[in-house]
Amino acid sequence: MSISLADLALLIDVAELGSFSQAAARRGWSQPQVSQRIAVLETELGQALFRRHRRGAVATAACEVFLVSARQAVQAFQQGQEALLAAPPLPRVHLSCLPSLTTPVFGPLLLRLADAPFEIRCHTDHSPQIMQAVLTGEIDVGFVLKCPAIAGVQVEPLWRSAIVPVVAADHPLARAPQPLTLKAVADYRIAPQFWGSGCEELIRRIWLVRQHRSAIHAIQPASAARDLALSHGFLSFLPELSVRFDLQKGSLVKLQIPELPEWQWEVMMAYRSGKRKAEAKQIVLDSARALAAS
Repeated sequence: MSISLADLALLIDVAELGSFSQAAARRGWSQPQVSQRIAVLETELGQALFRRHRRGAVATAACEVFLVSARQAVQAFQQGQEALLAAPPLPRVHLSCLPSLTTPVFGPLLLRLADAPFEIRCHTDHSPQIMQAVLTGEIDVGFVLKCPAIAGVQVEPLWRSAIVPVVAADHPLARAPQPLTLKAVADYRIAPQFWGSGCEELIRRIWLVRQHRSAIHAIQPASAARDLALSHGFLSFLPELSVRFDLQKGSLVKLQIPELPEWQWEVMMAYRSGKRKAEAKQIVLDSARALAAS
């Protein structure tokens, strides 16, 4: 059996127009050409497809059944053509990072790569899942917090960012003489970004000197903690990297609480290294290193 997509399209036209002559006119054919091709189809399928009459043609029950699959086949082919035409002519690089890293990493990195000869797709996930996606090749470059190594994945440090206490510029603590004691800040509304065991240690220390019994919520991602500090009067503790632009603009103010440990947030870059280097990925790696150095 040899039935082409053109045959299926012709069959659909005749059924929808109800006329061999109109289907022929649409193609610039003669009516005998259409009649001949439909006859071949009927022979191939072993079924009468149309009932002919003086005013045109009506699809038979067998034709109506076959038309369902014929339309699906033609539509699938057209969608495939559209997908090919829409396919980007540039290579793609897939990046992934923690939700808390989107602002300090994706924004500045994409700004550096705005005119690069490739397209970037950004994803977010947790560090272990990003590492696994890098290993399987789903992600080209991942930005994660320090985590156990995986064989086959190269990991290099990018940033060590201090965990800092911040408040909005109009918060009472922003105008208080520095440095401050933990006791002096403990009774304000507090919502640190959760960054691990160090965050739990911070909350334990606060409760030792806190008189106010309202809850202390450790939240994710960094943007949520930033928003609570910036717009809702909270004291937050989060990586300085996540709010460096707010600190530079003065919309957030970093407090000095010397009695607290110097907790750090370690950001790593993960990727697979191979004998054949992908140019686009290498540009991303070099750009990320330059961003970290700046």
